[in-house]
Amino acid sequence: MPAVLSLLRIKNLALVEELEWQMTPGFVAVTGETGAGKSIIIGALQLLLGERADKSLIRTGADLCTVEAVFAGRDLQKLNPELVEAGIEPCEDDLIIKRSFSVAGGTRQFINSSPTTLSILKKLGDELVDLHGPHDHQSLLSPETQLSLLDSFARAEEELEEYRKHYRQLQALLAEHAALDTAETAREQELDLVRHQVAEIKSANLVANEEEEIEKRYKLASSSKRLIELAGTIANKLSEADDSVVSQLSETQRLLRELEKIDSSIAHLSSAHTASVVELSEIARALSAYAEKLDLDPQQLASLEQRVSLFETLKRKYGGSIADVIAFGERAAERMRKIEGRDIELERLAKEIENVRKHMNRAGEALRKLRAKAAPKLSENIRRNLRDLGFRQSEFEAKLAPLDEPRPNGFDSVELLFSPNPGEPLKSLRAIASSGEISRLMLAIKSALAAHDAIPLLVFDEIDTNVGGEIAHAVGAKMQTLGRDHQVICITHLPQVAATASSHFVVTKDVTHGRTFSNLHEVTGKDRQEEIARMLGGKSESALKLAANLLGRGD
Repeated sequence: MPAVLSLLRIKNLALVEELEWQMTPGFVAVTGETGAGKSIIIGALQLLLGERADKSLIRTGADLCTVEAVFAGRDLQKLNPELVEAGIEPCEDDLIIKRSFSVAGGTRQFINSSPTTLSILKKLGDELVDLHGPHDHQSLLSPETQLSLLDSFARAEEELEEYRKHYRQLQALLAEHAALDTAETAREQELDLVRHQVAEIKSANLVANEEEEIEKRYKLASSSKRLIELAGTIANKLSEADDSVVSQLSETQRLLRELEKIDSSIAHLSSAHTASVVELSEIARALSAYAEKLDLDPQQLASLEQRVSLFETLKRKYGGSIADVIAFGERAAERMRKIEGRDIELERLAKEIENVRKHMNRAGEALRKLRAKAAPKLSENIRRNLRDLGFRQSEFEAKLAPLDEPRPNGFDSVELLFSPNPGEPLKSLRAIASSGEISRLMLAIKSALAAHDAIPLLVFDEIDTNVGGEIAHAVGAKMQTLGRDHQVICITHLPQVAATASSHFVVTKDVTHGRTFSNLHEVTGKDRQEEIARMLGGKSESALKLAANLLGRGD
């Protein structure tokens, strides 16, 4: 079964406090008074398609806005490979998309209850919904858009991507060739510079993990020097200097011995003093031995200091780490080899450029053939649709022209030419002043493309602006035809269009307890007749009768 949007839930978006919209396949019309909130539906769909979430859209007084859509249909299973690749639960018969954002600024999005990114959401949305509004008329005037329309009709996506791959490769090679093929003086200056860089880095004999080891050894060596100084100073003060502690204690020891001769009761004090002198002498000898064992090599320390200084110098010039410096040296060496072997490298690049250019030309010609074959068919298809939309004797042509040089999208440009009236020459769309004509032309183009794509939901936001009368009937009939193969949602102000829909919903704006609320409900039978009559200008007997006629004609 073809996929359809079966449910749309909106909570706290602008004037909508809570809305749950269940819809059916076919052509769905949405109407309502100006300012009732019809645009909120488009805003909700745009959020689900990955558009930027503006927290100013959150309903006043609420902290969180959520929008949720449920697509149904077995056709959705064709999306499963890319869903699984993105780490998302695959579809069976339903695909659920949810988006929420808060006043605090956080935004979250889910596909089948799996968290996902905006880029994945946007990519998926492009495969599910084609949304078109009045603002898109201007894009139709863009040459890039016109070429994209033809490629879409020609189903040339694979051929275009193949061409673009070779085009990008060719541009990269041409840039590399141009950079190498510089003026002779500049080349010599650059060669001198890279030779100096390579020599400076090479002479350092760098190893990727060397810096950490050298710094560790340097820290130890620096500490050893200080330890030797401290140990030597202490040993000197204890026993080696003329006024050392041990020499001074010898005098006190002599005095204690005289005191002991007079009073033998202090013999224990004399013994303790003698032991202290011996212990201090041992400490002095141990410190001297400790200092000798450190065995500091001044030359080694100086060498380590120079190495650390070299590291810092190279890092300032070529990168934040020794690994970066080594990588810079490798790039500089490669550049030096290319400059020194300039002629050989230029010859190699020229051959590669020629080879890639051949592949690009082959891909470009294949793309051109597809476009040339599709352009007349697209033109005829759009002419048929234009006749259905009231341009009985109009002319339309998708004119393909060769470019002077290859561009990112191929060898061709396309210009859409239109003549709404007999006897008038075909003119560029830019020369069309009437927005009503542009609206119908866009609908004709969308109708032509709809038969060639698998996008399940087409959304039209008041693209029937500035048309009326019998033309409005034609627009409605075209929407009705599109609804046979696609689900179509059209926000419209035209009763003739709304009357052709298979289902009809009305947006209303109500005020309750001083707060404004936008609501949506389906109208059928008498209620629908009254809504069509309102759109016609009132609910008089004549308006109701005309509404009934429109609904009968739509059926």
